[in-house]
Amino acid sequence: MKTRLLFLLALCLSANLFAQLTIKVTAIPANTPAGESIHIAGSFQGWDPTDVNSVLDDLGNGQFQITISPPIGVMKYKFTRGSWATVEGTANGGFLPDREYNYTGGLATLTVQIAGWEDVSQGSTAAANVHLLDANFFMPQLNRSRRIMIYLPPDYETTQKHYPVLYMHDGQNLFDQATSFSGEWGVDESLNQLHAQGDYGCIVVGIDNGGGLRIDELAPWVNPDYNEGGEGGQYVDFMVETLKPFVDQNYRTLPSRDFTGIFGSSLGGLISQFGIMEHQDVFSKAGIFSPAFWFNDPEIFDHSANTPKTEGMKIYQLAGYPEVNGSVVNDVNHMETVLLNNGFGVGELYKSFHQDGEHSEWFWEREFPAAYQWLFGDLSISSTNNASNQSLRFYPNPADTSIFIENLPDFPKLSYRIFNLEGKLVKKGKLQTGEPLDVSKLPASSYVLQVFAKQKQVASGQFLVK
Repeated sequence: MKTRLLFLLALCLSANLFAQLTIKVTAIPANTPAGESIHIAGSFQGWDPTDVNSVLDDLGNGQFQITISPPIGVMKYKFTRGSWATVEGTANGGFLPDREYNYTGGLATLTVQIAGWEDVSQGSTAAANVHLLDANFFMPQLNRSRRIMIYLPPDYETTQKHYPVLYMHDGQNLFDQATSFSGEWGVDESLNQLHAQGDYGCIVVGIDNGGGLRIDELAPWVNPDYNEGGEGGQYVDFMVETLKPFVDQNYRTLPSRDFTGIFGSSLGGLISQFGIMEHQDVFSKAGIFSPAFWFNDPEIFDHSANTPKTEGMKIYQLAGYPEVNGSVVNDVNHMETVLLNNGFGVGELYKSFHQDGEHSEWFWEREFPAAYQWLFGDLSISSTNNASNQSLRFYPNPADTSIFIENLPDFPKLSYRIFNLEGKLVKKGKLQTGEPLDVSKLPASSYVLQVFAKQKQVASGQFLVK
């Protein structure tokens, strides 16, 4: 019996000896902080980035090595410098999906390189046509301020075109790796590339999230389990009542709902679904990536079911099958059913599911161009929409009974026409410089005012009536 036990023990030791995977790192980023160890963390050791037994041996000349004995099958792993805050990333410091290797047993060697670290700044990656709109744009509905970034199409400075506008959440992650907290979407690079391929162009307004206030602002209702959320209504009102009028007055936009969209991921998807249903007169398109509908379930489904559909809309939903064990896919399917039952046509809805999709910026970056093209690709933008004219300013805005108009062109006789967001003429008349315009009989909504001189449009702008 003793002899048999010794034989089995020797057999096990022999099996372990020949069940080894050697991982060699042949290059690390030049900006790797000196003196820090390289660790490996993965499915084979419980994803522990601090494990002292998972430190790679320093071979010198930027090369490192470790030998492990993983179970047979697909293993996932990443390199760190001892914590998840120092995890590896792309060459630009962006998010890198888990590495995978199919270990088939025996002695094996795997050679890899580390391209970058998420925590080591690579400098701004934003394109030159991304600009700071305001570092502290006041949000009166929430009594706080926020940084707002704006992307202008490549031909904005060389033409007099007016453009559709897409309002997006989590602005830190849209354009610039240096400001992102988990990787950037590369919205600017994607749109620049599409423009070079013939796309008309689109203005993108990126609203930074509020950090610790992000959940409160992006969730319309309070989640009692987390005791967070509930400010989503005020946040969307800020977009509609304050930010959009400012953008329309200061940039060459196409202000009507047909050319205005809202877009976000996770909680940004939740608030986008709420926003397009709550303000159908303002938004006609929504991009909803990996939506966190669960955070306000059942409220978001009830709201989408019980808010009457009054306008044509386009809603693009995206999810990965692995997200929260498939529950995000289930929520997207549920929302689709809710919207179809609320009068949406099949052509107004699109959903996209992917086997490799994760709740991560790299996934959303990859899928953004397809969503944008589906939402905006069929727009008919006529020369009438792009008449060269001055941008008007209004105060107070929103207005109650009367409104003053600034930046009027210098012509002796001016007339005006006011259109609602459906394009219907609701008021017209003569303009007197310096005199307020009576809007007391206009219902609360958003309006486009066009100014004419000798029947030629010379100025335009958008204002709100409350």
